[in-house]
Amino acid sequence: MLVHICCAVDSHYFLMRIQEEFPNEEIVGFFYDPNIHPYNEYRLRYHDVEYSCKKLGIKLLEGPYNLEEWLKKVKGLENEPEKGDRCTVCFDDRLETSVKKAVELGHDKFTSTLLISPKKSQDKLERIGKELEQKYNCQFIFRDYRSANGTQKQGELVKENSLYRQNYCGCLFGLTAQREQQKKIMDEMFSPISNQILPESIESRLELYKKRDELEEKGIPFKIIKQRFLNYRLLSGTTKIDKKIVPSYFLCYSTLAKKRMNGRIVYEKDEIHYLNRDEVKILSLSIFNEIGNSSYKCVKDLIFHPPTFESELNIRDNITKNPYGLSTIVVVDEVIDGKYEIELDSTVYEDVKEVIV
Repeated sequence: MLVHICCAVDSHYFLMRIQEEFPNEEIVGFFYDPNIHPYNEYRLRYHDVEYSCKKLGIKLLEGPYNLEEWLKKVKGLENEPEKGDRCTVCFDDRLETSVKKAVELGHDKFTSTLLISPKKSQDKLERIGKELEQKYNCQFIFRDYRSANGTQKQGELVKENSLYRQNYCGCLFGLTAQREQQKKIMDEMFSPISNQILPESIESRLELYKKRDELEEKGIPFKIIKQRFLNYRLLSGTTKIDKKIVPSYFLCYSTLAKKRMNGRIVYEKDEIHYLNRDEVKILSLSIFNEIGNSSYKCVKDLIFHPPTFESELNIRDNITKNPYGLSTIVVVDEVIDGKYEIELDSTVYEDVKEVIV
């Protein structure tokens, strides 16, 4: 039997039940989800499914990540609600690709872990599955494992096995609608040119779950817990000195109340220069290198190869004695006594992240 897998949260309990109900079947998992976006989120979910299948002793295959083809199929349905026509087209695509793979591998049965997701329509999935069963002569196994406290048992297994509990269905359009409704920044779509790993980004989650795997392999006890914290994203920033744009680097948690200011240096201490407005601080790259124990040759090098986010926090703490202070700190190649014009669009917001203890 080929089992189409959407994510480990939905698949772990579903696969356990399938194994119990069909003990003589060869169960093969098939991860085919080109709807998941961005790509790093796709990799994270695949990584978690791989972890789950390894625990259950189930062979796992990965389908193609043909996002562009999927986008063409749902064109015109971008604003459909969850469980609407866009989801139907998505089910058609994923289930048909899965049944084709089942037939290719010589299986006579197929099913999907989408059936256990509370956000998916079982009626639609059953109808599509039965149509594909007739078309490809491969039996669709419909099972309602949500009932009889299945959803509760599923949640317990997710916690017990420290699986990644994603907070959106996977596709760009579902994510957009959900974040707009929550009035929350869509930080999953941030991809800084620096490639710096940002707090509670998809990349940081992927690192966390790779750490989970290492700890489990070594037999080291651990627990994944959630913590509230103040998150930060830089949208854009520009610095001019005497009306000339200069390369500049804004330290994390730099904010400006009105997003724009101009001023001059009025004070200097320990080679940190203070402007006369908005608590803005300017430092040269050489002082940044000294504080951060780095060796950047120019600010452009710093922009494209920054230190870790945690290192930046330490540098801010060294300068202001407050790692989460919100005053603007700008690094330039050379501090010049002139008129500074700074435009800065950034945001701080309450967030929740997972950490391993």
